[in-house]
Amino acid sequence: MSIIVTGAAGFIGSNLVKALNRRGERDIIAVDDLTEGDKCRNLADCDIEDYIDKREFVHRFSNRQLGDIRAVLHQGACSSTVESDGRLMMDNNYRFSCDVLQACQEQSTAFIYASSAAVYGANRDFREVRECERPLNVYAYSKFLFDQYVRRLLPRARSQIVGLRYFNVYGPHEQHKGRMASMVWHCFNQYREHGHVELFGEYGGYPAGGHMRDFVAVEDVVKVNLHWLDHPHTSGIFNLGTGVARTFNDLALATINCLRGAAGRPPLTLETAALEGALRYFEFPEELKSKYQVYTCADLSQLREAGYGEPMAGLEAGVERYCRSLLTR
Repeated sequence: MSIIVTGAAGFIGSNLVKALNRRGERDIIAVDDLTEGDKCRNLADCDIEDYIDKREFVHRFSNRQLGDIRAVLHQGACSSTVESDGRLMMDNNYRFSCDVLQACQEQSTAFIYASSAAVYGANRDFREVRECERPLNVYAYSKFLFDQYVRRLLPRARSQIVGLRYFNVYGPHEQHKGRMASMVWHCFNQYREHGHVELFGEYGGYPAGGHMRDFVAVEDVVKVNLHWLDHPHTSGIFNLGTGVARTFNDLALATINCLRGAAGRPPLTLETAALEGALRYFEFPEELKSKYQVYTCADLSQLREAGYGEPMAGLEAGVERYCRSLLTR
């Protein structure tokens, strides 16, 4: 039986395909939009059975033209948190997802999909319940609305449905994302090219570089997806982060020190990095005010209670592993 991965040439999708290959899975149908052709490089070292353009996929899947499907790992979405075209966002992230899920239910196919911590907005309580969800932009709203659709469907679902609310994911195969790539990617490139990293200045009661996020390695995101693939009788919506909030200063310093270590140079403290100009700050962008999450931290209670017990990589270990892979590349 085949496994479908949507967004397969993207960041998390391509990491999932690679992980499936490591498990011996080759009967994989990759779904994506390769209008941006360079994304194909993310699949160049992967083995798949077939590729289907996103625009053809729902029709062919709904009409049972793809054979027996074990599961759909739905990672395809417009992931830009600054996209202002609401029609584009809702078509890609809400309506398309509804159509894929409907086809899965008609064929009793497992459906594991990417939601987002963006649904929580400015809330500081990150539990998977309606009262904690207050999206700040149309990207977050599109993810929130689909989660609501899933909640209504779950009591009568014919097959597994799992939503995973990704927090700030970083790791290999994100180079095509541009502005939406992780801060590890941006810090790595800034320090290599300019010898310093720039972060947002003070905003929302947080000091410069002090805004806090739950940064999670893509390797852990993949492990959780595959865990639910292996446990098809569990459904629900779950947070996927580390359960620990760290500052952008912490992330930037971990990246800087990894690069310094690779060059045989001693590590810096936060204070020395600022004094020597390795860490710099600029005024918080006006256009992001009221639309920016200054703090996120996954509550992992439901994930753990549902049976996922593996530890998540800490920030320093995850950043070092990623930076070393970038240096090797």
